[in-house]
Amino acid sequence: MDSTPAEAAASTEAQSKLISVVLSFRNEEGVLEELIRRLEAALDPVGYDYELIFINDASSDRSHEILLSLLESDPHLRLLNTSSRFGVVPCIYAGFERARGDAVVTMDCDLQDPPEILPEMLAKWAAGADVVHGTRSRRHGESFIKMLVTKWAYRVINALADIELPVDTGLYKVMDRRIIDHLLLIPEQDPYLRGLVAWVGFKQEHVFYEREARFAGKTHFPLISSNPIRTFAVAVMSSSRVPLATILALGMILTSASAVVLAGMLLAAIFGSGAGLAYFAFTVLVLLGGIQLLALGVLGLYLGRVYRQTRGRPHYIIESAVGFEVATKPEDGDRA
Repeated sequence: MDSTPAEAAASTEAQSKLISVVLSFRNEEGVLEELIRRLEAALDPVGYDYELIFINDASSDRSHEILLSLLESDPHLRLLNTSSRFGVVPCIYAGFERARGDAVVTMDCDLQDPPEILPEMLAKWAAGADVVHGTRSRRHGESFIKMLVTKWAYRVINALADIELPVDTGLYKVMDRRIIDHLLLIPEQDPYLRGLVAWVGFKQEHVFYEREARFAGKTHFPLISSNPIRTFAVAVMSSSRVPLATILALGMILTSASAVVLAGMLLAAIFGSGAGLAYFAFTVLVLLGGIQLLALGVLGLYLGRVYRQTRGRPHYIIESAVGFEVATKPEDGDRA
């Protein structure tokens, strides 16, 4: 059956669009081939042209060799190799700067976020959404403790943030070209990408899915490690001034309490019964010392972000690029 003129025009428009999938990874040799197979199976029927941009964050396994062999026969694949470890988000920004797509997809490489929902996400983008968040309705293959901590971490960050952040969403998103262009204009060191996407705004929608267990290997971000704590700190510091306001409020309250204690000690000294009050005063002093250290720690985190910003170091440095139409020089990565 012949297609109508409207259907033919829609098909032609779809074919003229390009989708860029940006994939930051480190040591995923057991996942890459299956990830590419499932991505291409999901994207081929949609009708858009697409490119899969892999950013290799200095892997020490066979990931680089596997992708090089696949690149020889797959015109959709692109590969960027960083000069050392820079982290997930800096590598994503490296992909953003080289992505040519009308829409850009970000996702983890461990296949916990199923590529099969990409057609639904892209349909919402085509219908006018600027950002389509992949939002988790359930999480498989993770411990109860990790799920509980993650759930409440999202809610604490959202409660403290100056803007409303989507809950239970990670890096799995479809973003319109203009969102990417705005993100690249923000010269922020150590960016909290999820918060920045929400801050940029425009029309944002959700597609709900059940997060799968990891396809192969072990997670690179276990609950008992520095990464979740660092991510939580970056999220709070980059999107909220509440910790600073809390320190100010605590300082005012404790200064008032200290004045009361000192008045009590003075009265006890006058009337000669200060033994019990002295122990109480010692406890209060220890509490004050602990809170002062906590306050210094919070201030240190904010000052650390300011320090990193003033250093002006690049987000990443690219060692080599393969599969791009225009050669990417290593010095291109020196741009923050």
